[in-house]
Amino acid sequence: MSTVGGMAGSVPATPHADSVGKPPLPRRAADFLRRNEETGWRGVAWVAVILPLAALVFAITVLAVKAWPVIGHNGWYFLYGRTWTYGNQGYGGGPGATFGAWAIIWGTIASSVIAIVIALPLSIGAAFALTERMPTWISRPLGFTIEILAGIPSVVIGLWGILTFAPWLAHNVYPHIASVMPDVPVLRYFRSPTGTGEGLLSAGIVLALMIVPIITSTTRDLFTQVPPLPKEGASALGMTDWEVANKVTLPWVRSGIIGATVLGLGRALGETIAIAMIGGAALHIPTTIYLPFTTIAATILTQLDGQLANPQGVSTLAELALVLAVISVAVNLIARVIVNRTGRVGAPLGGA
Repeated sequence: MSTVGGMAGSVPATPHADSVGKPPLPRRAADFLRRNEETGWRGVAWVAVILPLAALVFAITVLAVKAWPVIGHNGWYFLYGRTWTYGNQGYGGGPGATFGAWAIIWGTIASSVIAIVIALPLSIGAAFALTERMPTWISRPLGFTIEILAGIPSVVIGLWGILTFAPWLAHNVYPHIASVMPDVPVLRYFRSPTGTGEGLLSAGIVLALMIVPIITSTTRDLFTQVPPLPKEGASALGMTDWEVANKVTLPWVRSGIIGATVLGLGRALGETIAIAMIGGAALHIPTTIYLPFTTIAATILTQLDGQLANPQGVSTLAELALVLAVISVAVNLIARVIVNRTGRVGAPLGGA
């Protein structure tokens, strides 16, 4: 028997055949723990991906089940009808109830469009000023202030809007707008009467103020990720600041801006308490942009409590919520299509 150093009883110089090629036990344990860790993180990632989708499917399914008893009764009239009445028994519901939600759906879309039209240029301009035009000692506190504005509760903004902002607009701004508008079919919607502050335009402006911080914060972060070399090269070629922003910065982050806009639009579509306070809760399409209206979320908020004892009314409000969910999903799908068509972040100019 061969021994190390020729001494009897020493450890054999050649390992046992069963242990040849096997790593030490600590290394095998480390590999086992690493594989388990990777499997665990992969499982957590799958759960994180599936949970939001499962929650959306569950919510829409519950709404559909709750609304199913009245979907056939209301029919397509629910989407295009303009008469919303709970029947012979008044607000509690009863025979003769008619539910046409077009005015409510129209108010939801119209107020959100007004908010986006006002908020998007303001947000992009504010983000550009914070990242390109202002020194750091000013841009940082201003950016922090904008982020704080995004966290103000809706009820606070709604109370400020109905008590202060909307009446001020009705007495100092709307009369001037109405007086300068020509009497033509398209612009007649902006003429008098201007109302008392509760109305579509006031709600749209307040919604814009609520979503400006969301779009601005996201757009500002996108602007900071644009590499400096393309902008410096454009400036060296003689482009003005506006041309650099229009030809380099905005195309570089256009997909991200679309995503930020969709986030703001989602907030506007689903806003409830502020619209319920400022909109006026009128279940008809206003004759001018200054008069009261309502939205889907505000209608559910203001009428659900009175319909809890009326199964038909609750199911109808569930159908209304289902319509809002479909609108929100459709908006996100349209935004996804637009993003895919316009290209990825950092794509070459001109869509090449």
